[in-house]
Amino acid sequence: MGLVLGIALVLWSLGMILRISRQGRWGMIGGLYAGVLILQIAMPAGHPLRQAIGGTPEGWAALGVLALLVVAYRGVLGALKRRVAREVVPMAPQGPLRPVELDRYARHIMLREIGGPGQRKLKEARVLVIGAGGLGSPALLYLGAAGVGTIGIVDPDDVDLSNLQRQVIHTDTRLGMPKVFSAQKAILAQNPFVTIRPYKRCLDEESAAALFPDYDLILDGTDNFETRYLVNRMAARLGKPLIAGAIAQWEGQISLYDPAHGTPCYQCIFPEAPAPGLAPSCAEAGVVGALPGVVGAMMAVEAIKFVIGAGEGLGGRMLIYDALYGETRTIALHRREDCPACGAVRL
Repeated sequence: MGLVLGIALVLWSLGMILRISRQGRWGMIGGLYAGVLILQIAMPAGHPLRQAIGGTPEGWAALGVLALLVVAYRGVLGALKRRVAREVVPMAPQGPLRPVELDRYARHIMLREIGGPGQRKLKEARVLVIGAGGLGSPALLYLGAAGVGTIGIVDPDDVDLSNLQRQVIHTDTRLGMPKVFSAQKAILAQNPFVTIRPYKRCLDEESAAALFPDYDLILDGTDNFETRYLVNRMAARLGKPLIAGAIAQWEGQISLYDPAHGTPCYQCIFPEAPAPGLAPSCAEAGVVGALPGVVGAMMAVEAIKFVIGAGEGLGGRMLIYDALYGETRTIALHRREDCPACGAVRL
């Protein structure tokens, strides 16, 4: 046994000298253990080498099982710690604006539509953003920079190289990182005075019903119709206002859906999802990289207006932006009494 421990110590020291990673050094120790166990099993009792390494096959096997249990325990404990570190996010301090925040938001406070009271409303606001992709990226950055106190982010995906052409909240150094944590890192680097709640998950009825009540406003920047209809349906059912944007190739659209206050919902305007191929996603049809920046920034502006109660929002109207020809137009929207999502919602 003493001989094996000595060899293990030599291997570990050699690994440190050669700057082999800790994982690599443990691999070397594991290889040594496997070799010792094989020798114990293969050699007859009383063999000089077997006696030199000491112990019995049963003893070495028991040692291996014990080591595996320790590794498994540490792995589970580490996973739990990482989960807690990601999901339990410190809350941004509430209450009056501090001097450093007054300096940070000075250009907001100068606007008569915002001022100090409006900036405090932003600080106390809770906004949930569905999707940290093309539309979510600029919306999240500007909501964080504007001082929205609590921002939730829902997205199941990881950062991919193909995202970086338009999803400006992510960077090349964060490839492979979950988008919600990449977005959290970017927002807090820009403004540490906000709280970010990352939710790495696919949104479904159960998770939407659990999340939506905690927020004042929902922003939907997803790129698939199944999620859009789900978000709209749950927002209408819970009486939550919804700002939804969509983009394709060179054109984008945005509206505020709030049937609890008399506006139509998304399904009033689009009763059914289009047939496959009629409305391809960005991955299928492509999109100019700057377009989601324009529409996502518009979503952030509409969210700020809604929170502080300034100007005229896009409730009952849809803004359509044609980037290729530099045209913007607005069309009126109307409720459908037989809408399955909001027909039962009354003022």
